[in-house]
Amino acid sequence: MATVDRWLLPDGIEEVLPPQAAQIEASRRHVLDMFQAWGYEFVVTPHIEFLESLLTGAGQKLDLRTFKVTDPQSGHLMGFRADITPQVARMDAHSLRREGPSRLCYAGSVVHARPRSLSRSRSPIQLGAELYGDASPAADIEVISLMLATLEQAQIADIHMDLGHVGVYRGLAQAAELSDDLEAQIFNALQRKAVDEVAALTEQLAPDLAYMLNQLSHLCGGREVLDHAKTVLAAAPQGVLAALDQLIVIADALMLRYPHLPFYFDLGELRGYHYHTGVVFAAFVPGVGQSIAQGGRYDDIGAVFGRARPATGFSTDLKTLVDLGQRPAAVLPSGIWAPAGADANLWQAICDLRTDGQRVVQALPGQTVKDAAQAVCDRQLVQNSSGWQVQPL
Repeated sequence: MATVDRWLLPDGIEEVLPPQAAQIEASRRHVLDMFQAWGYEFVVTPHIEFLESLLTGAGQKLDLRTFKVTDPQSGHLMGFRADITPQVARMDAHSLRREGPSRLCYAGSVVHARPRSLSRSRSPIQLGAELYGDASPAADIEVISLMLATLEQAQIADIHMDLGHVGVYRGLAQAAELSDDLEAQIFNALQRKAVDEVAALTEQLAPDLAYMLNQLSHLCGGREVLDHAKTVLAAAPQGVLAALDQLIVIADALMLRYPHLPFYFDLGELRGYHYHTGVVFAAFVPGVGQSIAQGGRYDDIGAVFGRARPATGFSTDLKTLVDLGQRPAAVLPSGIWAPAGADANLWQAICDLRTDGQRVVQALPGQTVKDAAQAVCDRQLVQNSSGWQVQPL
């Protein structure tokens, strides 16, 4: 029987060694401190829970990415969290049950049965923020601004923002009374920008609706696209026009705040269509095929937890931010080397230094001051007539 090297890890599962682990942890603390400064409260969700709750409203893609096990106590199917967002939605709707807006944030490891892409980790550290209880564009503007602030803090260079609104296609599909099968076919063709295929699928529809659905493939580009869309979609149902107006309000506010940031608009981009209900957005950088941060509005997800709430939020992978960011690498602070021994005065001196915020490494039996360099110590604790004193090495 072939043996397996016990140090091997599954594909897409990686360990994080120092100093990268220190860099990731430092970044996590900086981001959470920034979230707190914006008014977002930190929550911690379970790593594993019943599948029915974990996958609520999340769609098939999350189902396929979720590792599933049977709970030996209840016999029910459970899942390891592959996305923290549904869990936070449950907290807001069921556990907190607050009135008015609620801002929550999180940072924790997730595990994917299938990665988002071949180059992606199956064990990312998901970082994100959610704003509940406000259906206005102001909430979306705040969340997108917070996402951009997160990327800025990580010093990610050359960011490009994509924005769309799933309400445009959803409203046209409802007006055309598409069957589920035809709606899915047109949806898939729009994602591939298969213009001829969209035309073939819509040829039996009312001419005005067929025209507008076909135009979605072409409504992509800079800010001028939104103005053009107002003309192209002028005969659309009121819900479609309201969605377009919302996107324009959000776009103009963001472009005013970030005048030098490239914005790209695509009304045929339906990222998270079966999950999101309004504006969708994503940040990209050159050389990375997938978005590095993404989010959108997902109203009423809390209904299955007993209380429907407007909701918008974003998430990213902390490891990706550290890998792509240009922040200086985390440097382990230099420390003080203390000799081995159980002397009470020595122990008290070590405790006092640590209380003062100093990093103190005490030698183990057999170690000498020659081992101080490996422990990143540039000072030592020595005993003289005045007691234990810190001196340079």
